[in-house]
Amino acid sequence: MLFHVIFWGSLELHQHHSAHGLIQALSPVEPVTLVRPHAAARAARFFIERFPGTTMYAVKANPSPDLLRVLWDSGVTHYDVASIAEVRLVARTLPKAVLCFMHPVKAEEAISEAYWKHGVRTFSLDTMDELQKIVRATEGAQDLNLLVRLRVSSDHSKLSLAAKFGAEPEDVAELLMATRQASDALGICFHVGSQAMTPHAYAQAMERVRAAIVAASVTVDIIDVGGGFPSSYPGMEPPPLGAYFDTIHRTFESLPISYSAELWCEPGRALSAEYSSLIVRVEKRRGDELYINDGAYGALFDAAHVGWRFPVTLLREPESDAELTAFSFYGPTCDDLDHMAGPFFLLGRYQGGRFHRDRHARRLWLRDADQVQRLWRRRDPCRQRRTDGQPVHGRGRARAAHGDGDQAVLTARKSLSRSG
Repeated sequence: MLFHVIFWGSLELHQHHSAHGLIQALSPVEPVTLVRPHAAARAARFFIERFPGTTMYAVKANPSPDLLRVLWDSGVTHYDVASIAEVRLVARTLPKAVLCFMHPVKAEEAISEAYWKHGVRTFSLDTMDELQKIVRATEGAQDLNLLVRLRVSSDHSKLSLAAKFGAEPEDVAELLMATRQASDALGICFHVGSQAMTPHAYAQAMERVRAAIVAASVTVDIIDVGGGFPSSYPGMEPPPLGAYFDTIHRTFESLPISYSAELWCEPGRALSAEYSSLIVRVEKRRGDELYINDGAYGALFDAAHVGWRFPVTLLREPESDAELTAFSFYGPTCDDLDHMAGPFFLLGRYQGGRFHRDRHARRLWLRDADQVQRLWRRRDPCRQRRTDGQPVHGRGRARAAHGDGDQAVLTARKSLSRSG
Protein backbone atom coordinates (compact mmCIF):
# COMPACT_ATOMS: atom_id res chain seq x y z
CA MET A 1 0.00 0.00 0.00
CA LEU A 2 1.58 3.24 -1.14
CA PHE A 3 1.14 6.44 0.83
CA HIS A 4 2.88 9.78 1.13
CA VAL A 5 4.26 11.11 4.42
CA ILE A 6 4.74 14.81 5.16
CA PHE A 7 5.25 16.64 8.45
CA TRP A 8 3.11 19.37 10.05
CA GLY A 9 5.06 20.68 13.03
CA SER A 10 5.72 17.52 15.03
CA LEU A 11 2.73 15.65 13.58
CA GLU A 12 3.05 13.16 10.76
CA LEU A 13 0.53 13.61 7.94
CA HIS A 14 -0.11 10.52 5.82
CA GLN A 15 -1.95 10.82 2.53
CA HIS A 16 -4.13 7.86 1.56
CA HIS A 17 -6.71 7.25 -1.10
CA SER A 18 -9.18 5.68 1.36
CA ALA A 19 -9.93 4.99 5.00
CA HIS A 20 -9.48 1.28 4.31
CA GLY A 21 -6.05 1.98 2.85
CA LEU A 22 -5.04 3.81 6.00
CA ILE A 23 -5.90 0.99 8.41
CA GLN A 24 -4.33 -1.61 6.15
CA ALA A 25 -1.08 0.33 5.88
CA LEU A 26 -0.71 1.68 9.40
CA SER A 27 -2.91 -0.35 11.78
CA PRO A 28 -3.35 2.75 13.99
CA VAL A 29 -3.77 2.23 17.73
CA GLU A 30 -4.79 5.84 18.46
CA PRO A 31 -7.83 7.58 16.93
CA VAL A 32 -7.14 9.07 13.50
CA THR A 33 -8.58 12.26 12.05
CA LEU A 34 -9.20 12.33 8.30
CA VAL A 35 -9.22 15.76 6.69
CA ARG A 36 -10.71 16.69 3.33
CA PRO A 37 -9.65 20.19 2.28
CA HIS A 38 -11.61 19.99 -0.96
CA ALA A 39 -14.87 19.55 0.98
CA ALA A 40 -14.28 22.66 3.09
CA ALA A 41 -13.38 24.62 -0.03
CA ARG A 42 -16.62 23.51 -1.67
CA ALA A 43 -18.66 24.62 1.35
CA ALA A 44 -16.90 27.99 1.44
CA ARG A 45 -17.53 28.62 -2.24
CA PHE A 46 -21.21 27.80 -1.76
CA PHE A 47 -21.56 30.48 0.93
CA ILE A 48 -19.47 33.03 -0.96
CA GLU A 49 -21.53 32.56 -4.11
CA ARG A 50 -24.99 32.13 -2.60
CA PHE A 51 -25.26 34.07 0.65
CA PRO A 52 -26.43 37.65 -0.12
CA GLY A 53 -23.80 39.35 2.01
CA THR A 54 -20.49 38.81 3.82
CA THR A 55 -19.60 35.33 5.07
CA MET A 56 -17.60 35.35 8.30
CA TYR A 57 -16.25 32.00 9.53
CA ALA A 58 -16.87 31.24 13.22
CA VAL A 59 -13.40 30.06 14.20
CA LYS A 60 -14.58 28.28 17.35
CA ALA A 61 -16.21 25.59 15.20
CA ASN A 62 -12.75 24.32 14.17
CA PRO A 63 -9.66 26.50 14.67
CA SER A 64 -7.31 24.33 12.62
CA PRO A 65 -4.76 26.59 10.88
CA ASP A 66 -4.94 24.32 7.83
CA LEU A 67 -8.70 24.79 7.62
CA LEU A 68 -8.34 28.55 8.02
CA ARG A 69 -5.99 28.62 5.03
CA VAL A 70 -8.37 26.52 2.95
CA LEU A 71 -11.24 28.89 3.70
CA TRP A 72 -9.10 31.95 2.94
CA ASP A 73 -8.00 30.48 -0.39
CA SER A 74 -11.68 29.82 -1.15
CA GLY A 75 -12.67 33.46 -0.64
CA VAL A 76 -13.54 33.77 3.07
CA THR A 77 -11.89 37.00 4.25
CA HIS A 78 -13.77 37.73 7.51
CA TYR A 79 -13.40 35.67 10.71
CA ASP A 80 -15.51 35.63 13.88
CA VAL A 81 -13.06 35.27 16.76
CA ALA A 82 -14.46 34.58 20.22
CA SER A 83 -11.33 34.82 22.39
CA ILE A 84 -7.96 36.53 22.41
CA ALA A 85 -6.40 33.13 21.63
CA GLU A 86 -8.43 32.96 18.44
CA VAL A 87 -7.51 36.56 17.63
CA ARG A 88 -3.83 35.68 17.90
CA LEU A 89 -4.24 32.45 15.93
CA VAL A 90 -6.01 33.99 12.96
CA ALA A 91 -3.79 37.08 12.95
CA ARG A 92 -0.75 34.82 12.84
CA THR A 93 -2.18 32.41 10.26
CA LEU A 94 -3.94 34.92 7.97
CA PRO A 95 -2.31 38.34 8.44
CA LYS A 96 -4.64 40.03 5.94
CA ALA A 97 -7.89 38.63 7.34
CA VAL A 98 -10.57 40.88 8.83
CA LEU A 99 -11.11 39.87 12.46
CA CYS A 100 -14.38 40.51 14.29
CA PHE A 101 -14.38 39.97 18.07
CA MET A 102 -17.96 38.78 18.41
CA HIS A 103 -18.01 37.45 21.98
CA PRO A 104 -20.28 39.83 23.96
CA VAL A 105 -18.25 39.50 27.19
CA LYS A 106 -14.53 40.17 26.87
CA ALA A 107 -11.68 41.02 29.19
CA GLU A 108 -10.65 44.66 28.85
CA GLU A 109 -7.06 43.53 28.30
CA ALA A 110 -8.22 41.30 25.44
CA ILE A 111 -10.06 44.18 23.78
CA SER A 112 -6.99 46.39 24.12
CA GLU A 113 -4.64 43.80 22.61
CA ALA A 114 -7.06 42.99 19.81
CA TYR A 115 -7.43 46.67 18.87
CA TRP A 116 -3.90 47.99 19.33
CA LYS A 117 -1.83 44.95 18.37
CA HIS A 118 -3.97 42.98 15.92
CA GLY A 119 -5.99 45.70 14.22
CA VAL A 120 -9.42 44.46 15.28
CA ARG A 121 -12.06 47.13 14.74
CA THR A 122 -15.29 45.14 15.09
CA PHE A 123 -16.67 44.16 18.50
CA SER A 124 -20.02 42.91 19.80
CA LEU A 125 -21.68 43.79 23.10
CA ASP A 126 -24.96 43.32 24.92
CA THR A 127 -24.70 45.65 27.93
CA MET A 128 -23.80 49.22 28.73
CA ASP A 129 -20.91 47.94 30.87
CA GLU A 130 -19.39 46.14 27.87
CA LEU A 131 -19.73 49.27 25.75
CA GLN A 132 -17.88 51.32 28.34
CA LYS A 133 -15.21 48.63 28.55
CA ILE A 134 -14.65 48.79 24.78
CA VAL A 135 -14.47 52.59 24.83
CA ARG A 136 -11.89 52.54 27.63
CA ALA A 137 -9.76 49.80 26.09
CA THR A 138 -9.64 51.54 22.70
CA GLU A 139 -9.20 55.00 24.28
CA GLY A 140 -12.33 56.37 22.64
CA ALA A 141 -11.37 55.29 19.12
CA GLN A 142 -13.44 56.73 16.29
CA ASP A 143 -13.07 53.80 13.86
CA LEU A 144 -15.08 51.12 15.66
CA ASN A 145 -17.74 48.84 14.22
CA LEU A 146 -19.89 48.02 17.25
CA LEU A 147 -22.66 45.44 17.06
CA VAL A 148 -25.33 45.15 19.74
CA ARG A 149 -26.40 41.56 20.29
CA LEU A 150 -30.10 40.97 20.77
CA ARG A 151 -31.57 38.09 22.71
CA VAL A 152 -33.70 36.04 20.31
CA SER A 153 -35.52 32.74 20.51
CA SER A 154 -33.76 29.39 20.03
CA ASP A 155 -37.04 27.47 19.88
CA HIS A 156 -36.35 26.23 16.35
CA SER A 157 -32.77 25.10 17.06
CA LYS A 158 -31.37 21.89 18.49
CA LEU A 159 -28.91 23.70 20.77
CA SER A 160 -30.11 26.84 22.53
CA LEU A 161 -28.01 30.01 22.65
CA ALA A 162 -30.80 32.16 24.07
CA ALA A 163 -29.93 32.15 27.77
CA LYS A 164 -26.36 33.36 28.01
CA PHE A 165 -26.08 36.42 25.76
CA GLY A 166 -28.25 39.14 24.28
CA ALA A 167 -29.68 42.47 25.37
CA GLU A 168 -33.13 42.36 26.93
CA PRO A 169 -35.94 44.10 25.01
CA GLU A 170 -36.38 46.80 27.65
CA ASP A 171 -32.66 47.73 27.43
CA VAL A 172 -32.15 47.63 23.68
CA ALA A 173 -33.23 51.16 22.71
CA GLU A 174 -30.96 52.91 25.22
CA LEU A 175 -28.05 50.62 24.39
CA LEU A 176 -28.40 51.18 20.64
CA MET A 177 -28.48 54.94 21.06
CA ALA A 178 -25.38 54.93 23.27
CA THR A 179 -23.53 52.57 20.93
CA ARG A 180 -24.43 54.76 17.95
CA GLN A 181 -22.57 57.64 19.61
CA ALA A 182 -19.46 55.54 20.26
CA SER A 183 -19.20 53.82 16.88
CA ASP A 184 -18.27 54.65 13.34
CA ALA A 185 -20.59 51.88 12.12
CA LEU A 186 -23.46 50.56 14.23
CA GLY A 187 -24.64 47.01 13.85
CA ILE A 188 -27.17 44.59 15.30
CA CYS A 189 -26.40 40.90 15.66
CA PHE A 190 -28.12 37.82 17.04
CA HIS A 191 -27.81 34.04 17.14
CA VAL A 192 -30.84 31.79 16.67
CA GLY A 193 -29.04 28.80 18.22
CA SER A 194 -27.00 25.97 16.77
CA GLN A 195 -28.59 23.68 14.20
CA ALA A 196 -31.63 25.81 13.32
CA MET A 197 -34.07 23.41 11.68
CA THR A 198 -36.20 25.96 9.84
CA PRO A 199 -35.57 29.28 8.05
CA HIS A 200 -38.44 30.71 10.11
CA ALA A 201 -35.99 31.05 12.99
CA TYR A 202 -34.26 33.89 11.12
CA ALA A 203 -37.53 35.50 10.10
CA GLN A 204 -38.59 35.68 13.75
CA ALA A 205 -35.24 37.12 14.79
CA MET A 206 -35.42 39.77 12.07
CA GLU A 207 -38.72 40.95 13.53
CA ARG A 208 -36.89 41.56 16.80
CA VAL A 209 -34.31 43.54 14.85
CA ARG A 210 -37.03 45.63 13.24
CA ALA A 211 -38.62 46.40 16.59
CA ALA A 212 -35.27 47.43 18.08
CA ILE A 213 -34.46 49.80 15.23
CA VAL A 214 -37.88 51.43 15.43
CA ALA A 215 -37.68 51.79 19.21
CA ALA A 216 -34.23 53.39 19.14
CA SER A 217 -34.71 55.49 15.96
CA VAL A 218 -31.06 54.98 14.97
CA THR A 219 -29.31 54.41 11.66
CA VAL A 220 -28.01 50.86 11.48
CA ASP A 221 -25.13 50.03 9.15
CA ILE A 222 -24.70 46.26 9.70
CA ILE A 223 -27.09 43.36 10.27
CA ASP A 224 -25.32 40.18 11.37
CA VAL A 225 -27.59 37.10 11.42
CA GLY A 226 -24.97 35.00 13.23
CA GLY A 227 -24.67 31.26 12.78
CA GLY A 228 -27.05 28.36 13.24
CA PHE A 229 -26.93 27.14 9.65
CA PRO A 230 -27.63 23.42 10.04
CA SER A 231 -25.93 20.21 9.07
CA SER A 232 -27.59 16.93 8.22
CA TYR A 233 -27.53 14.04 10.70
CA PRO A 234 -29.41 10.74 10.97
CA GLY A 235 -32.94 11.67 11.97
CA MET A 236 -32.21 15.40 11.61
CA GLU A 237 -32.74 16.55 8.02
CA PRO A 238 -33.06 20.37 7.62
CA PRO A 239 -34.29 22.21 4.52
CA PRO A 240 -31.70 23.23 1.89
CA LEU A 241 -29.45 26.15 2.84
CA GLY A 242 -30.81 28.11 -0.09
CA ALA A 243 -34.15 28.39 1.71
CA TYR A 244 -32.38 29.98 4.69
CA PHE A 245 -30.57 32.45 2.43
CA ASP A 246 -33.82 33.43 0.69
CA THR A 247 -35.60 34.08 3.99
CA ILE A 248 -32.70 36.12 5.36
CA HIS A 249 -32.43 38.21 2.20
CA ARG A 250 -36.17 38.89 2.03
CA THR A 251 -36.43 39.99 5.66
CA PHE A 252 -33.22 42.02 5.46
CA GLU A 253 -34.54 43.97 2.48
CA SER A 254 -37.71 44.86 4.42
CA LEU A 255 -35.87 46.37 7.43
CA PRO A 256 -35.89 50.16 8.01
CA ILE A 257 -32.18 50.55 7.25
CA SER A 258 -30.14 52.51 4.77
CA TYR A 259 -29.57 51.27 1.23
CA SER A 260 -25.87 50.86 1.95
CA ALA A 261 -26.35 48.66 5.05
CA GLU A 262 -24.34 45.43 5.06
CA LEU A 263 -25.58 41.89 5.73
CA TRP A 264 -23.26 39.44 7.52
CA CYS A 265 -23.46 35.82 8.63
CA GLU A 266 -21.24 33.64 10.87
CA PRO A 267 -21.35 30.00 9.75
CA GLY A 268 -19.14 27.60 11.66
CA ARG A 269 -20.57 24.10 11.42
CA ALA A 270 -21.76 24.67 7.85
CA LEU A 271 -18.24 25.54 6.62
CA SER A 272 -16.21 23.03 8.61
CA ALA A 273 -18.56 20.05 8.78
CA GLU A 274 -17.26 18.02 5.85
CA TYR A 275 -13.65 18.96 6.48
CA SER A 276 -12.87 16.09 8.82
CA SER A 277 -14.01 12.77 10.19
CA LEU A 278 -12.71 10.28 12.71
CA ILE A 279 -11.56 6.66 12.74
CA VAL A 280 -11.70 4.94 16.13
CA ARG A 281 -10.87 1.41 17.23
CA VAL A 282 -13.28 -0.88 19.05
CA GLU A 283 -11.59 -2.41 22.07
CA LYS A 284 -14.51 -4.46 23.39
CA ARG A 285 -18.12 -5.42 22.77
CA ARG A 286 -20.62 -6.01 25.56
CA GLY A 287 -23.98 -6.82 24.04
CA ASP A 288 -25.05 -3.73 22.14
CA GLU A 289 -22.33 -1.56 23.73
CA LEU A 290 -18.99 -0.92 22.04
CA TYR A 291 -15.93 0.38 23.91
CA ILE A 292 -13.95 2.71 21.62
CA ASN A 293 -10.73 4.70 21.98
CA ASP A 294 -12.18 8.22 21.78
CA GLY A 295 -15.16 9.77 23.47
CA ALA A 296 -16.76 12.50 25.53
CA TYR A 297 -13.50 14.22 26.46
CA GLY A 298 -12.09 14.14 22.93
CA ALA A 299 -13.65 14.50 19.50
CA LEU A 300 -17.06 13.08 20.46
CA PHE A 301 -18.23 15.68 22.98
CA ASP A 302 -21.52 16.37 21.19
CA ALA A 303 -22.29 12.68 20.76
CA ALA A 304 -21.94 12.19 24.52
CA HIS A 305 -23.25 15.37 26.12
CA VAL A 306 -25.77 16.58 23.55
CA GLY A 307 -26.89 13.23 22.16
CA TRP A 308 -25.74 13.90 18.59
CA ARG A 309 -26.03 10.86 16.31
CA PHE A 310 -23.20 10.91 13.81
CA PRO A 311 -23.17 8.78 10.65
CA VAL A 312 -21.02 5.73 11.42
CA THR A 313 -19.55 3.00 9.22
CA LEU A 314 -17.84 -0.23 10.21
CA LEU A 315 -14.60 -0.43 8.23
CA ARG A 316 -14.20 -3.97 7.00
CA GLU A 317 -13.51 -6.01 3.88
CA PRO A 318 -15.15 -7.91 2.37
CA GLU A 319 -18.64 -6.44 2.72
CA SER A 320 -20.95 -8.27 5.13
CA ASP A 321 -24.59 -9.23 4.66
CA ALA A 322 -25.30 -8.89 8.39
CA GLU A 323 -28.26 -6.79 9.47
CA LEU A 324 -27.79 -3.35 10.98
CA THR A 325 -27.91 -3.31 14.78
CA ALA A 326 -28.28 -0.35 17.14
CA PHE A 327 -25.19 0.22 19.33
CA SER A 328 -24.11 2.71 21.96
CA PHE A 329 -20.48 3.65 22.63
CA TYR A 330 -18.31 4.04 25.70
CA GLY A 331 -15.15 6.18 25.50
CA PRO A 332 -11.71 5.33 26.88
CA THR A 333 -11.94 7.00 30.31
CA CYS A 334 -13.26 5.44 33.54
CA ASP A 335 -16.23 7.85 33.75
CA ASP A 336 -19.80 6.72 33.17
CA LEU A 337 -20.28 10.14 31.56
CA ASP A 338 -17.97 9.00 28.77
CA HIS A 339 -20.97 7.42 27.06
CA MET A 340 -22.53 8.04 23.65
CA ALA A 341 -26.08 6.68 23.69
CA GLY A 342 -26.70 6.89 19.95
CA PRO A 343 -28.19 4.72 18.66
CA PHE A 344 -25.45 4.12 16.11
CA PHE A 345 -26.35 1.50 13.51
CA LEU A 346 -23.63 -0.99 12.54
CA LEU A 347 -23.41 -4.52 11.19
CA GLY A 348 -24.57 -6.77 14.01
CA ARG A 349 -22.13 -9.67 13.66
CA TYR A 350 -19.15 -7.73 14.93
CA GLN A 351 -17.63 -9.43 17.99
CA GLY A 352 -14.50 -7.41 18.72
CA GLY A 353 -11.21 -9.04 19.61
CA ARG A 354 -7.61 -8.24 18.98
CA PHE A 355 -6.69 -6.36 15.83
CA HIS A 356 -4.85 -9.27 14.21
CA ARG A 357 -7.88 -11.54 14.65
CA ASP A 358 -10.32 -9.33 12.74
CA ARG A 359 -8.26 -6.74 10.94
CA HIS A 360 -11.05 -4.82 9.22
CA ALA A 361 -13.92 -5.05 11.69
CA ARG A 362 -12.02 -3.34 14.48
CA ARG A 363 -12.29 0.19 13.01
CA LEU A 364 -15.31 2.47 13.12
CA TRP A 365 -15.45 5.45 10.81
CA LEU A 366 -17.45 8.29 12.34
CA ARG A 367 -18.29 10.34 9.29
CA ASP A 368 -18.07 12.94 11.29
CA ALA A 369 -17.37 13.95 14.86
CA ASP A 370 -18.31 17.21 16.57
CA GLN A 371 -16.66 20.61 16.42
CA VAL A 372 -14.05 20.44 19.17
CA GLN A 373 -12.54 23.83 19.88
CA ARG A 374 -9.19 22.44 21.04
CA LEU A 375 -6.76 21.22 18.41
CA TRP A 376 -4.49 19.60 20.97
CA ARG A 377 -5.14 17.40 23.97
CA ARG A 378 -2.47 16.00 26.28
CA ARG A 379 -2.90 12.27 26.92
CA ASP A 380 0.45 11.50 28.57
CA PRO A 381 3.77 13.29 29.09
CA CYS A 382 5.09 12.09 25.73
CA ARG A 383 2.08 12.53 23.46
CA GLN A 384 -0.43 15.07 22.30
CA ARG A 385 -2.98 14.62 19.57
CA ARG A 386 -5.46 16.43 17.37
CA THR A 387 -9.11 16.20 18.24
CA ASP A 388 -10.77 18.35 15.62
CA GLY A 389 -13.40 16.06 14.06
CA GLN A 390 -16.49 17.77 12.66
CA PRO A 391 -20.17 17.06 11.99
CA VAL A 392 -21.60 16.59 8.55
CA HIS A 393 -22.12 19.62 6.24
CA GLY A 394 -25.56 21.16 6.08
CA ARG A 395 -26.17 20.62 2.34
CA GLY A 396 -26.41 16.87 2.66
CA ARG A 397 -25.22 13.72 4.33
CA ALA A 398 -21.58 13.04 5.05
CA ARG A 399 -19.57 12.38 1.94
CA ALA A 400 -17.25 9.41 1.99
CA ALA A 401 -13.62 10.07 2.79
CA HIS A 402 -12.55 7.69 0.05
CA GLY A 403 -12.04 10.41 -2.57
CA ASP A 404 -8.75 11.61 -3.94
CA GLY A 405 -6.87 14.05 -1.77
CA ASP A 406 -7.96 12.71 1.62
CA GLN A 407 -5.34 13.08 4.34
CA ALA A 408 -5.05 11.00 7.46
CA VAL A 409 -3.77 13.10 10.35
CA LEU A 410 -2.05 10.64 12.64
CA THR A 411 -1.63 11.13 16.35
CA ALA A 412 2.07 10.27 16.51
CA ARG A 413 4.06 13.00 18.22
CA LYS A 414 7.79 13.51 17.78
CA SER A 415 8.15 16.06 20.57
CA LEU A 416 6.11 18.24 22.89
CA SER A 417 6.51 21.24 20.59
CA ARG A 418 3.28 22.82 19.33
CA SER A 419 4.98 24.62 16.47
CA GLY A 420 3.54 24.63 12.99
